[in-house]
Amino acid sequence: MRPQRLGVAVVMALAAAAAPAATLKVTLLQPADDPRLERSRLERAYLGHPGGPAGDGLKLAVEDAQFELDAAEVRISVDSAEVGSREAARAAAAAAEKAGAAVLVVDLPGDWTLAVADAVKIPVLNVGDAADRLRGSDCRPRLYHLLPSERMRSDALAQTLVARRWAQVLMLVGPTPEDQVRAATAQASMKRYGLKLVAQRPFKLSADPRERDFANPLLLTGNAGYDAVWVVDGAGEFARSLPYRTVLPRPVVGDAGLVALAWHAQFERYGAPQVSRRFAKAYKRPMTGPDWAAWMAGKALIGAAVAAPKGPAPAWAKALGGATLDGSKGTPMSFRAWDGQLRQPLLLSDGQGVVAQAPIEGLLHPTNVLDTLGADAPEKLCKVAR
Repeated sequence: MRPQRLGVAVVMALAAAAAPAATLKVTLLQPADDPRLERSRLERAYLGHPGGPAGDGLKLAVEDAQFELDAAEVRISVDSAEVGSREAARAAAAAAEKAGAAVLVVDLPGDWTLAVADAVKIPVLNVGDAADRLRGSDCRPRLYHLLPSERMRSDALAQTLVARRWAQVLMLVGPTPEDQVRAATAQASMKRYGLKLVAQRPFKLSADPRERDFANPLLLTGNAGYDAVWVVDGAGEFARSLPYRTVLPRPVVGDAGLVALAWHAQFERYGAPQVSRRFAKAYKRPMTGPDWAAWMAGKALIGAAVAAPKGPAPAWAKALGGATLDGSKGTPMSFRAWDGQLRQPLLLSDGQGVVAQAPIEGLLHPTNVLDTLGADAPEKLCKVAR
């Protein structure tokens, strides 16, 4: 009987080994002819802006975890599609779900991201849009955010200014509607942490000689007393020329000078150098914040796949929302239950290295100090059940 039992056991073991691994299918949606990746913009390397396609960070995460995935007998398959409009994004999302995708990763404008989330019943991981409305008034129940929100970035800057006692702030704001929204977000952060706005002044880059004064740093920063200049410039062109050109010798923060980022390639703690080196070796460029967000999307997918290696899709979705992730920034990270935002520390950089981290040391919170960055639970900005 023993040889017979042994033979049966061997056959069962071989059958198990031969059984195909479960596959978590993922589709990455990206904009066609992405203006953020136009060559001249990439050459300028604006802080906080993408340095390349989101697929690079996602691919690195999956490749790094191949041994872990093999041990769990699960695979992650990533397809990608480029879309040229909101309607195309919706159609591509529906088609991906119908083809078996269990999760979508999107690097799309806000309205396109919402169209995708409304078109499917599977989790959507946002790695491309930082707008607070996606976490607040326009939130969705299965929409998760890996990129820090604008409020998180402005809270990080406000905390840093408070820690350095730079309490009087002059704000310069760009002409676009997005800049106006971001300026209001920055003011909310200033109020939250007790900073004083001494003045808000508009700037405008223009080829019209009659409007040259609107882009003159000396005129814009004169006739006021301040400890710091906070510049809001989504395009980045004016902001990069502002440091060292203010009337008073004061620091510039916001979209130039000292900038709050999800990642910087010169961050030198918690295993970050190894991550940045692997990325640079694979893609011949420095790892940026958007790359880190895409890498973290991959980490979230890996965590879900390993937690529920046999699936099915609902099991992966449940594991995804409850995942605790290591992002090489020194603390465990998780998704907020009230808005789907990934809790995370932020790095304060002058472009050359990392000057500080937020939350600042010594800051307290009733449950999780990471919730001092961005909308906290009592604000109840997202009204949907998750």
